[in-house]
Amino acid sequence: MLSRLRRRTAVAGLVLVAVLGVGSWASADAQTPLTGPPPGSAEWVADGGLGVRLPDPAKASPAEVATFFSGLTPEQQRQLAFRHPQVVGNLDGAPIDLRYLANSLAVAQEGAREQSRADNPALTAEERELAAQHAARYRELAGRRLLAFDPRGRGQLAEVFGDLTHDTRTAVLVPGSDVDLGTADRLAAMAKALRAESGEKVAVVAWVGYTTPVGVGMDAAREELARAGASRLGRLVAGLAPVTGPVTLFCHSYGSVVCGRSAPDPAQVAGLVVLASPGLGLDRADEVRVPVWAVVRNPEDWISNVPNVSFLGFGHGADPTSPGFGAQLLPSTGSHGHSDYFAPGSASLAAFAALAATGSPTTA
Repeated sequence: MLSRLRRRTAVAGLVLVAVLGVGSWASADAQTPLTGPPPGSAEWVADGGLGVRLPDPAKASPAEVATFFSGLTPEQQRQLAFRHPQVVGNLDGAPIDLRYLANSLAVAQEGAREQSRADNPALTAEERELAAQHAARYRELAGRRLLAFDPRGRGQLAEVFGDLTHDTRTAVLVPGSDVDLGTADRLAAMAKALRAESGEKVAVVAWVGYTTPVGVGMDAAREELARAGASRLGRLVAGLAPVTGPVTLFCHSYGSVVCGRSAPDPAQVAGLVVLASPGLGLDRADEVRVPVWAVVRNPEDWISNVPNVSFLGFGHGADPTSPGFGAQLLPSTGSHGHSDYFAPGSASLAAFAALAATGSPTTA
């Protein structure tokens, strides 16, 4: 028995070295996932100004939220958005346009607060500089269609390209490591490319709605952040689907672990597309109830060096591009590196656009 334990310990050590060997563990910072209801929820729940009980953001489902708002007049809805912008803006199930309004208000409020800090001589130079950077970032977000905005921690948001109410199809992009409020424009660029390639037919949500890993390290090798993100992703699509119909999820890198753990409902999700994937935390594609497409990795994608293992909580399991996994494969010709699969002119982007627009990776 002792020799068996030693073998298992040795294997665990080898797996850990293999999983973390693609980058510098020391350069990665451990992250605590942002969970729970949006900021201001306590004040929201205590608000009796309309003479009705407001749905508890920590407990109400997106369907219950939608039912509540459907019983309000447009003016009552706007009153709530102005009084509680950070709650309404992040409340899955609330009307889309109302969330845009609420988040525009929240961004303006946070921008003013950070600018006030930047101008405050009582703060240190470093504190003022950081506040000035935040204020500048919030100014960049003014006028954008934000389905979510949360300035806590590294910050989160969801930006919409297109019209969720009237476009015939909707795609949601789920990012991997190192994406947050400050770097969300990386994902936005992918969303813009997908919408353009679809001929402006597909509404695209660039969803930076969970705490992503930083660097390549323990967080990226484990599922804790993905499981927390999966819960948030599930609420997002549950709130969208009654308006948009089933959405197609495009899951990049560690984002594919989030998607794999989200237990997608076929009534809400048309399919998963995984790209630059270390695995979905699954052994086979048929463990989820929706179609799965996996992009063949291009030769320059470093994710190919990550072993497809799962042991003692490290690694993300089977290679989704392997024949035994059972995913439908998509080409990647014309893409280069880990984050270039949405490159204009690439076979991968063409397949993405066809899938998002028609449900098939080819338009023939």
